[in-house]
Amino acid sequence: MFGDVDAAGAAPPRRPTVERGAIRDVLMNHLSIVRQGATIAELEAVVRAKIGDTIGASSVRSYLNLNTPKLFERMSRGRYRLASLPLFQAAETWPIVTIGKAAVHHVDCFDWLRQADESSVDAVLTDPPYGLVEYTDIEKRKLRSGKGGVWRIPPSFDGSTRSPLPRFTTLTPADLVNMHRFFRELGTLLSRVVVPGGNVIVASNPLLAHIVASAMSESGLEMRGTVIRLVMTMRGGDRPKNAHEEFSDVSVMPRSRYEPWVILRKPLEGRVQDNLRRWGTGGFRRVSDERPFGDVIRSAPTSAAEKKLAPHPSLKPQDFLRQLARGCLPLGRGRILDPFAGSGSTLAACNAIGYTSVGVEADAEYFELSREAIPRLTALEVKPRD
Repeated sequence: MFGDVDAAGAAPPRRPTVERGAIRDVLMNHLSIVRQGATIAELEAVVRAKIGDTIGASSVRSYLNLNTPKLFERMSRGRYRLASLPLFQAAETWPIVTIGKAAVHHVDCFDWLRQADESSVDAVLTDPPYGLVEYTDIEKRKLRSGKGGVWRIPPSFDGSTRSPLPRFTTLTPADLVNMHRFFRELGTLLSRVVVPGGNVIVASNPLLAHIVASAMSESGLEMRGTVIRLVMTMRGGDRPKNAHEEFSDVSVMPRSRYEPWVILRKPLEGRVQDNLRRWGTGGFRRVSDERPFGDVIRSAPTSAAEKKLAPHPSLKPQDFLRQLARGCLPLGRGRILDPFAGSGSTLAACNAIGYTSVGVEADAEYFELSREAIPRLTALEVKPRD
């Protein structure tokens, strides 16, 4: 009458209570990297692996049922996906253009990565929309109309019109959570298509590099440091808004003088020399016999002349991109992937140094721009600063 007891008179141990938030986090994280969805049995296995065997199957089922269609979408009997993710696009439906040794695919990069062959690219070099918000359709329309939004349109100075800059300080906590999920999924997909030892180099900025690095490291890629692009930008250094006279000696943020590019690597197979012999990857190509590849590269803002060849808001200069592209293939051979190709500047850098490359771009205007921009940027003569 006092409840169940064992032979010794002691009550059996109670099943530990698990917060529904823990189940939610596991389901959300797993389904964010499997756009084709997962069965209830698969999701139960993932939850047990992350939280423990104390989780009953009914807990997972009930959570899915209670949050469909708010968070989850039922694809078929017993199969669910995240409601916020787009459906997979088949390979035969997207345009492809080949320019020199570069191929550009007009499709969402996550769809491309899901159909790409395993261990089919040797390195990744990309400048992604690392705030995410700035490249949504609505923000791109504001940018193209010159009316800002997330994008700040700097005023002209001495007759020079400066390029628009995204306001990363406006990102909300929810934006940062979405960003972490985005880069974790990206890292997981890249881990499948990159060969062992392949470098993954991702542009970021001082405010967000830690999120990019941590999210992609969680996907199984190894953190290998940061390439610092030494460049003066127009970000930071401002006095407090609407109080610049009262606090004339104060800068709200340091004046930015560098741009971090996060370096990751797919784990090696064996030792570095073993990986180099089998895959041709596992390090960086030296600049010369006397000089190794370095993690600080002097640069400059992209010139107005170069921007005319490829009018993209995030265009990076060819002299910098060519140094990165050359260095990320240690034996000088292989294929480089840029999953956020934009105007194709990374692919042009690969063409200029004789490397094979593949780019993926979802935006129709930027895809069309790449047709003209890649040949122009490839032919551009540059003098490296280092």
